[in-house]
Amino acid sequence: MKRFTFFILMLAATVHTVFGQREAKAQAILDKTAAAYQKAGGIAITFGGTQQGTLLLKESCFYLDCAGIKSWFDGKTQWSYAQQNDEVTLSTPSPEEIQSVNPYALITSYKTKFNYRYIGSKNRNGKQGQEVLLTPRQTGDIKSITLTVSAAYEPLYIGLSLSNGETQEFNITSYQTNRNLSISDFRFDKKKYPNAEVIDLR
Repeated sequence: MKRFTFFILMLAATVHTVFGQREAKAQAILDKTAAAYQKAGGIAITFGGTQQGTLLLKESCFYLDCAGIKSWFDGKTQWSYAQQNDEVTLSTPSPEEIQSVNPYALITSYKTKFNYRYIGSKNRNGKQGQEVLLTPRQTGDIKSITLTVSAAYEPLYIGLSLSNGETQEFNITSYQTNRNLSISDFRFDKKKYPNAEVIDLR
């Protein structure tokens, strides 16, 4: 009986060590990815997957053009323009709402809002990468996030598993850094959409 108890304790310690190593490796990958993101300056991305589109990023700001919707976020206000209805909606989104639109937001919030572990190496879009699984510490719309990064710590793939059972996938097809982007790139320009109806939800 004592031998059996010792075996169970050794097995539990081994499992704990393996998960600890996976968590430490995941954190190292995320730390390096966040550092690369901070150094990249303005970023221009094209992606495929569940939907196709383009994404501009700089610090906490983003511009997303996807599936007939254009979204601008300047760090405080978000404008969402629906081309079909010629309407633009203004809002002050929560961090979780921002993540559902701009999954790159997780790069700056993983330490406080997610648990994470290393999954292993994975081939995405013909490129070998390292994959990490992130799960939110609080229940919400996002159930889990799968992130695959290249050897240069640039995202190759982001997969969002949502609580409603849906999955959103972003396969990064182009990733350009050091783009010259200004704050105006992340704000809705009424002059370009003169007939758009403005709905202010702030």
